[in-house]
Amino acid sequence: MLARTRISRRALIQRSAMAAAGTAVAGLAATTSLPSAMATGQWNPVHQGIEEATIADMQAAMEAGTITSRQLVGIYLERIAAYDLSGPMLCSVLHTNAGAALRAAEELDNERVATGPRGPLHGIPVLLKDNIDVVGMPNTGGSVALANNYPLQDATVAAKLRDAGAVIIGKTNLSEWANFRGAQSSSGWSGLGRQTKNPYYLSHNPCGSSSGSGTAISANLAAVALGTETDGSIVCPSNNTGLVGIKPTVGLTSRAGVIPISHTQDTVGPMARTVADAAAVLGALTGVDPRDPATAASAEHAQSDYLQYLDADALAGARIGVPRTGGYWGYSPEADAICNAAIEKMRELGAEIIDPADIPTAAEIATSPAEFTVLLYEFEPDLNAYLATMPGDVPTRTLADLIAFNIAHAGVELPYFGQELFEQAHGIGSLTDAAYLEALETSLRLSRTDGIDAVMDEYDLDALVAPTGSPAWPTDVVNGDHFLGASSSPAAMAGYPLVTLPAGDSFGLPVGLTFMGRAWSEPTLIALAYAFEQATKHRRSPEFLPTRELP
Repeated sequence: MLARTRISRRALIQRSAMAAAGTAVAGLAATTSLPSAMATGQWNPVHQGIEEATIADMQAAMEAGTITSRQLVGIYLERIAAYDLSGPMLCSVLHTNAGAALRAAEELDNERVATGPRGPLHGIPVLLKDNIDVVGMPNTGGSVALANNYPLQDATVAAKLRDAGAVIIGKTNLSEWANFRGAQSSSGWSGLGRQTKNPYYLSHNPCGSSSGSGTAISANLAAVALGTETDGSIVCPSNNTGLVGIKPTVGLTSRAGVIPISHTQDTVGPMARTVADAAAVLGALTGVDPRDPATAASAEHAQSDYLQYLDADALAGARIGVPRTGGYWGYSPEADAICNAAIEKMRELGAEIIDPADIPTAAEIATSPAEFTVLLYEFEPDLNAYLATMPGDVPTRTLADLIAFNIAHAGVELPYFGQELFEQAHGIGSLTDAAYLEALETSLRLSRTDGIDAVMDEYDLDALVAPTGSPAWPTDVVNGDHFLGASSSPAAMAGYPLVTLPAGDSFGLPVGLTFMGRAWSEPTLIALAYAFEQATKHRRSPEFLPTRELP
C-alpha cells in the first residue's frame, strides 16, 4: 500500500506537469532568445534553449518580452516530466505543484508590466530540498512516514523567495533524513523518492544529502535550488554534479520550517550553475528571523545584495592558503591534480599563494568524536520540536515514532540500510549533560579559535582552498557510499561559510574547488570564486550517459 502510494504520487506529478505545461510552451524553444547549450542526451531533449540559461539571461528575456515567467515555469515542468519522471529518470524531483506555480508566475508577469520587477529573482523558477516547508506541497525529508505532512506555513527561506518574486515549482529528493539515519546509506536514496542519479553518468552517485537539488539544477530542471548542510550536504552534491554551492555561515539564513539535524551546524544555502546565480539567491534569504534565534547574530553582517561582490579581478593580490594536512588532500589523485592546477591558475591571476597553510587542529578535527557527539545529542530534541509543528493527522510525532514506523514498514524504508543513527540518538541524553557540553566546546574550539581563525590570523589570509571532494563514485545501495574524502568538516563544525565551484573534470565527472573562510566572509568568498569562475569557465552541461565505459 505504501509503495503504491509513492508510485501513484510520481505518476500524478508527471500527468499534472505535462498537462499544465504543454499548451503554455508549445514551440517556445524555437523563438526564445535564451542561449542554447549543447544538444544533450538521447531521450528526446526538451527545450534545449533553456540549458545553462542564467538568472540574468532569463531576466533580460522577460524584460524584452521574448518570454514570460509562466512560459519559463512551463518549460521547466516539461523538462521535469521528460528527464526526471521518464527518459533518464533522474529521480531528483519529489513533488511539483504545477497549477499553483503557473498561477504565481502569471501574477508576477502582470506585476512586471504594472510596476516592474521586484529584483533579480522576479519570475525565476526555483526548486527547494524536500526538508523545507512549502505550503501546498508535503515536506517529507524523503520518508514515507511524512508523506502527508502538508505544512500550514512556509519555511522562512521559502517565504523570502516568494517575497523576492521567485516561483517555487517543486521539491527535490534527498538522502533520507538528510543522511542522518543509517550508517551504510547510499547518498541520494530515500524511501519516498528512491535513488537520485548523477546526470553526468546515471550509474554514478550525486552525493548528498542535497542530492536532488544538485542533480535537478545540473540537469537544467529549474534555474536554481536550495539545499541544506550540516556537514557537506550542499558542497558535496555541488561537487559531484558540477555546480556552485554556497554553504552560508550558520545564522545568515533561517532554519525555521526546516527539518533539522543540529541547531549548531545546520544552514540553508543556494545551489546554482553560476556564482552570480547563487549570489542572487543568497541575498534574498538573509535577515533576522524571530523564528530562528541564531539569525540574531547576522544583524551586523547580512547583506541583501551579494551581486555587488562579483569581481572578476578579486584574485589579484588575494592571499590564499592551502591546508595540506588533515585529510583535505591526498584521497583522490584526480581531485588533487585538478585543484593543484586551479591553484596555479589563481597564482597566474595575481593571488599570493601560501602553501602550506595548515589548520593547526586538523589532525584533532579528523579524529575527535566531538562533532558526531554534538549531532547525536541535538538531533532528537531538534527533530521532535519540528515534528510537533506538523498537522495533526501525521501520526509520527517523535523520533521514537519514526523508529517504530521504519520497523513496521521495513520493506519500503529499510531495504538497503538501517537506522543506526536514529537508534544512537534516541535517548542519548539532555543538552545539559556534561558530555554534550564538553563535546560542543571542543568542536567549536578545534574548528574556530584554534583552527580556521588561527591559520587565517597567522598568515593574514583571505581564504583557504582545497578540493571539495573526489569525482563521483558508482552508486552502490548494497554496500553504501564509496566516499573517499572531503574538506567540509572544519567549516561545518565552526558554522563558517564555504563556496564550491567547478574546477575541472576527470573521466567526464566534475571536481569542485572549495573556498573557505571566517564567519560572515561570504562577500570575500563569492568574489574569489567569481574571479576563478570567470577566468576558467569549467562548468559544462551533463549528457545523461548511462555509465562510464571502460577502455
